[in-house]
Amino acid sequence: MTTGGSDQPQQSYLPPSAQAPVPPPPQPNPQPGHAPAPQVSHGQPPQYAPPTQPPAPPRQGFAAPQQAAYAPPQQPQYTPAPFGRPVYASALAQPALYAPPAAPAAPAPAPAIPALPMPVRKGRTVSIWLFGVLGFLLLALAGYFVWALGSVASIIGLVLALIPLAIVFFGVRLIDRWEPEPKRIVIFAIAWGAIAAVGLTLLFDVMFGVDDVDAAAVIQAPIVEELFKGLGVFLIYLMARRTFDGPVDGIVYGALVGAGFAFTENIQYFAISLLEGGGEQLTMTFVLRGLMSPFAHAMFTALTGFAIGLAARRGASVAGVLGAGALGMLGAMLLHGFWNGSATFADFFVLYVTLQVPLFVGFILGIVALKREEARLTRERLSEYAVAGWFTPQEVDMLATRAGRKVGLAWAATLRGDRRPIMRGFIKDATALAAVRQRAISGRDRYAAEDERALLMRTRAARAALLAY
Repeated sequence: MTTGGSDQPQQSYLPPSAQAPVPPPPQPNPQPGHAPAPQVSHGQPPQYAPPTQPPAPPRQGFAAPQQAAYAPPQQPQYTPAPFGRPVYASALAQPALYAPPAAPAAPAPAPAIPALPMPVRKGRTVSIWLFGVLGFLLLALAGYFVWALGSVASIIGLVLALIPLAIVFFGVRLIDRWEPEPKRIVIFAIAWGAIAAVGLTLLFDVMFGVDDVDAAAVIQAPIVEELFKGLGVFLIYLMARRTFDGPVDGIVYGALVGAGFAFTENIQYFAISLLEGGGEQLTMTFVLRGLMSPFAHAMFTALTGFAIGLAARRGASVAGVLGAGALGMLGAMLLHGFWNGSATFADFFVLYVTLQVPLFVGFILGIVALKREEARLTRERLSEYAVAGWFTPQEVDMLATRAGRKVGLAWAATLRGDRRPIMRGFIKDATALAAVRQRAISGRDRYAAEDERALLMRTRAARAALLAY
């Protein structure tokens, strides 16, 4: 059967798998030394024949280039644990079923948390130049004591005088525990009494001293000493009037000035007693001045401070405060003269038991009454913040009352890490906040808004620290 235009027979198509292979023709045996000729198949590609000779070795000193063969990734194979009992780090350790992933990398350090704001210092500090002047006067006073009394007696008197000073300072800190005055003001008050007031008194005695010892003890000493001590309290008011919140603060400053004055005066009395009467007279003087009446000078000058603080609480002008301080100073002079007169013209021990001890007890009761008034005022001012949502009524009771503070400290001690220091800071800042608001109400503190903002932030941070877990 033919098709048009073709005289060749038509062949049917067979797939390669169905075609019969054609055997290659026989080839002659290869001659020695000659490679066999490639076999050629009819219709088939020539087959590859590897060389009979091995490849030449690479030259020394060079690496033969090799083609990197592809290596498929190896599958992880399980390696059984070694036979035997496993060893753990402790009896509570658990077997690890799988290797945990690596810990995530730590981020870059975050910026430090800013420090809590502090109230404005202006009007709450003393110039450093005054401390320089006091330092110069201290050198002069120390030289005078060494020249007049000798170095050994002065040092012994100094060591003994530290004891009544510590007693008075501890008592003052109890009064001022929850609203402590700035440290620089406290140091200045003690330094003024111990250096400036004593130095000015000695200078006055040298220039205008009277020869009559009894008159000097009963009249001159009370007037001159209380004048220069009261001057120090009034200077504190002028320089740091924002710390004069009321009569309690005035009592604190007056007592500190008086304690400083008594410290230096005791050095002189103790040294003179040692030089004149030896150890026996020194012991008697130390008992009378250091143990039986350590608060005498502190109590005298506290009257001046009380009058100045009361006038400051009522918003008096500088002239009004000066007038009130003069009245308080007059009372301090009378009390001081009466005290010295009892030792000069009467039986000191009889008056000490019948009059001076009851007078000191009355002084303590007056301070307690003033502290209760301060607590009432603190509670009233903090209640205003509670209405605005800054405190709860329970927090106001805790922050403003003695019983509440005791309960708050006991609760803070049960928290993790003993958070009583945080609670103490919380109480102090809240008490200072109430005083700031009282000054703002009286209109005598132009920095009250800044102090209020800072103290509110501090109390909020303290509450968060107390409740943190």
